[in-house]
Amino acid sequence: MSLTPNPCKAVFLDRDGVINREKGSYIFEPGEFDINAGVTEALRIFRDRGFILVVITNQSGIAQGIYTHAHVDKIHCILREQFKLQGIDFAEIYYCPHHPSTGKCLCRKPGSILIEKAIGRFGIDPSLSYMIGDRPRDIEAAERAGIKGILIDSNDSLMNYAGEII
Repeated sequence: MSLTPNPCKAVFLDRDGVINREKGSYIFEPGEFDINAGVTEALRIFRDRGFILVVITNQSGIAQGIYTHAHVDKIHCILREQFKLQGIDFAEIYYCPHHPSTGKCLCRKPGSILIEKAIGRFGIDPSLSYMIGDRPRDIEAAERAGIKGILIDSNDSLMNYAGEII
């Protein structure tokens, strides 16, 4: 009889364009933060199937001086609160504040450091996990971390892709 715990599996999600509406400009004000159709329903399904939920997002507006860490923290607080009301918790929200024009970093997608950090912290099995993103860099980051990437159309209903995971 094995006493090995069940491996942890995760769904990693990009933020802008996947969870909330991508509007073609930086989203850092609470009034601009709108949840996309199908997100709540899909996240409930993932949760009920035993996946932990982790957000991985590039927030280069910080490095460009457009907004601050405090703006991002406020948006993430709102995101957590809105989903907690629906019984959905995020294990963590990781973000990269850098921009390519300000130098090379390891945490900006398509780099996989933030995904790898979550894998290590939560004991996630990459072979059982997925990354949902609306840009090729999201999928590249997933592949670098050994997880399956699912490329979606920006602002599309997440329910259109939930079947690829469940």
